[in-house]
Amino acid sequence: MDETNNAIRTALADSQRILLMTHERPDGDAIGSLMGLGLALREAGKQVQMVIIDGVQRTFRHLQGAELVEKAITPGWDLSVVVDCSDMHRTGDLLPDQDVGINIDHHITNLNFAKINLVNPKAAATAEIITENLEGWGLNFSQPVANALLTGIISDTIGFRTSNVLPQTLRLAALLMEQGADLPELYNQALVRRSFEAARLWGIGLSRMQRQGRMVWTSISLDERRSVSYPGKDDADLTNILSAIEDTDIAVIFLEKEDQRVKISWRAQPGIDVSNLAVHYGGGGHPAAAGAEIDGAMEEVIPLVLQTTEQLINSNNHSNSLH
Repeated sequence: MDETNNAIRTALADSQRILLMTHERPDGDAIGSLMGLGLALREAGKQVQMVIIDGVQRTFRHLQGAELVEKAITPGWDLSVVVDCSDMHRTGDLLPDQDVGINIDHHITNLNFAKINLVNPKAAATAEIITENLEGWGLNFSQPVANALLTGIISDTIGFRTSNVLPQTLRLAALLMEQGADLPELYNQALVRRSFEAARLWGIGLSRMQRQGRMVWTSISLDERRSVSYPGKDDADLTNILSAIEDTDIAVIFLEKEDQRVKISWRAQPGIDVSNLAVHYGGGGHPAAAGAEIDGAMEEVIPLVLQTTEQLINSNNHSNSLH
C-alpha cells in the first residue's frame, strides 16, 4: 500500500490538469469520493474536471461544489482518475480504449484496470480510503471536502449499519467532523429526506412486492417510473427498505430500462455473497450489495434471475447446515 500511495502522490503532484470520473447512476459514495478528491485537488491549485455521465442526483446537490460536476469530458487532461468504480464500462464508457492513470475503489469485483490501482475491499467506502490517505497524497481537508467524504461514508454504510463498518471507519468519520463536516445534517440529507416523486416510486414497488422463500422482490416498469415523474435512473434506495424485512436473506429489485434492458439490484444479509451473482450477469459490487444489467424484457429476465438467486440462498443454507 505504501508503494501504491507514493505512486498516487507522485502522479497527482506531477499533473496539473486532472480528470476525475465515477460510475453511472452514482450513489453517495461515488459522488462524495469524486467531489472530496476533486475539491481537494482544486484547492491545491490543480485544474480539475469532475465528470459523471448522469450528473449529481438531487439528493446530493446540497454539497458545495456539486455545480462543478459535468456530464461530458473536455479533452486536454494530463491524468485520469476513476473512483468507486469496478470497471471502466460502469462509467458509461466515458473513456473507451484509453489508459486510466489511477483507480481508487473498494469493490471486491474491481478489475484493477488502471496503471495505479488502490483497491481495498475491506474498506467500508471508497470515501473512507480517500479520507485515510488524502494528507499522505499532499492534499488538505477543507469543510467542503470533509462534507463530501463523510457523505460517501454515511451513504455506503447506510448510516454506519453495514457489517464492514470497523472502528477505523468511525475514527475517520470523527476526523471529518473535526474538519467541519456536519454529521447530523449530512445523514439527514443522504438517508432520511426523500422527494415526493421518490416516495411515489416506493409506493409502486412496495405495492407489488412478493416473497419467494427467504427472498423478497419487486419490479418497476419504465412507464411506472415516468408516471410518478421520478427523474433518477436508480430505485430511490428502495432496496434499503426491502432488505429490512424480517426473515429475508436477499432482496431483489428489477428496474426496466430503455432498449430492452433490465437493471437488477441485490441486497443480502451478512454471510451471503451476491457479488458473484452480479458478476455472472455482467455486473459487480459488494458481497452484501451488488447489481447488473441484462438484455431482455422484464417477463423474461425476472424468472431467470429469481431462479439463480434462489439457488444461491439454498446453497448457502445447505453450506451452513454442514457446520
